[in-house]
Amino acid sequence: MEKDSIAVGLDIGTTKIVAMIGRKNEYGKLEILGVGKSKSLGVARGVVNNITQTIQSIQQAVLEAEADSGYKINDVVVGIAGQHIRSIQHSDYISRNNPEEVIGDADIDLLINQVHKLAMLPGEEIIHVLPQEFKIDGQNEIKEPIGMYGGRLESSFHVVVGQASSIRNVGRCIKSSGLDLSGLTLEPLASADAVLSQEEKEAGVALIDIGGGTTDLAIFKDGIIRHTAVIPFGGNVITDDIKEGCSIIEKQAELLKVKFGSAWPGENKDNEIVSIPGLRGREPKEISLKNLSKIIHARVVEIIEQVFAEIKAYGHEDPRKKLIAGIVLTGGGAQLKHVKQLVEYITGMDTRIGYPNEHLAGNSDEEISSPLYATAVGLVMNSLRNDTQSATPLVELQKPVEQPVYRQPVINTVVAPDPTQQLYEEEEVLETVTAKQPERNVEESTEKKVKKSFFDKYIDKIKDFLDNAE
Repeated sequence: MEKDSIAVGLDIGTTKIVAMIGRKNEYGKLEILGVGKSKSLGVARGVVNNITQTIQSIQQAVLEAEADSGYKINDVVVGIAGQHIRSIQHSDYISRNNPEEVIGDADIDLLINQVHKLAMLPGEEIIHVLPQEFKIDGQNEIKEPIGMYGGRLESSFHVVVGQASSIRNVGRCIKSSGLDLSGLTLEPLASADAVLSQEEKEAGVALIDIGGGTTDLAIFKDGIIRHTAVIPFGGNVITDDIKEGCSIIEKQAELLKVKFGSAWPGENKDNEIVSIPGLRGREPKEISLKNLSKIIHARVVEIIEQVFAEIKAYGHEDPRKKLIAGIVLTGGGAQLKHVKQLVEYITGMDTRIGYPNEHLAGNSDEEISSPLYATAVGLVMNSLRNDTQSATPLVELQKPVEQPVYRQPVINTVVAPDPTQQLYEEEEVLETVTAKQPERNVEESTEKKVKKSFFDKYIDKIKDFLDNAE
């Protein structure tokens, strides 16, 4: 029987690092076997800025996931984000030597490899080359060119570019954590896999993933990725604003945001007040929830306006580029109260919160269905497509090597009428059992007997010596 492919996704975020192990069940849904989560200490705005701390955080998340699942992680698919990410549109073509042969995978690979050789700015590297629409001998809007005839194969590409040093730093952290890097995926693409349906991608949709350090955007139309962007603001900037505005420590600011925060100030009454304990015996602080909402509102508006500027840059006002399915919000920031209403108010587009539960098995933990884990779920789905065995059951690793064991012959002790007959039967049983044993076992037992007789003689000599001494 063929082994199930076990996939592992590692989401290296600014606030948390998540390691997730999963496999497909018999219904084609994603079954999560284990999740490990740790506080991200060495990452700022999606970029690694402290290698040692990031390695420790990765190892902690991986150990937790292994303990939770009973699997040993070998390799991972990692999500990449950060303000260094940018995307460009590019068109390229190849002239085929034999137009009489049908177009195959080799031709598509040749075209994609050609795009990979594009000259980039110093220090930049191509992360993804995503074909959009193909053109064969001047015939437009071909989505699947394989199996068709043609001499000139042309395509428009969405090319995602990132800082080479940032990508290498992520790779270094993975290697130093004792893992192999099996793939690198842009985080908004992973989140899109987890929370968007094919119908939404066809109709036209903008996915906004509000993380801790960055807000990621991915725009789809006609089932094709059209635009990606990473905005260097996220939930942490909101927390910093609360910390400064209310003169409290970061931990308290984060708790305030999660428990009482709202993106819509009109919701709170003036007399709603929350009391924060003072530091080291100082008087407790009283904070108005209306003021708290005003602080959050100002920053969320700024983030959404920047995202909306990117959506406008894509050209959604053009009737052919219209995003009929509107906006889908995901990531930890999507859990902020009334953020959906605020996005609808600013953009005038239909908005929903994206949960990754559409692709998850029915018995999945409720926590995993949270928008917080959308990227991690998407990375596991991405890893499953590679059909890899990214984790091994710990039971298999711990199995001892089976040694042949010499068992004592079992003698039937049922009383026979004639004692000589019984003795004869016992000898026959002994002979049969011994004949069935591997030769090595007989040799081992002989060796043991030799050793035993040697020690017996040695002990006897010591006894004689003591007797003589007396």
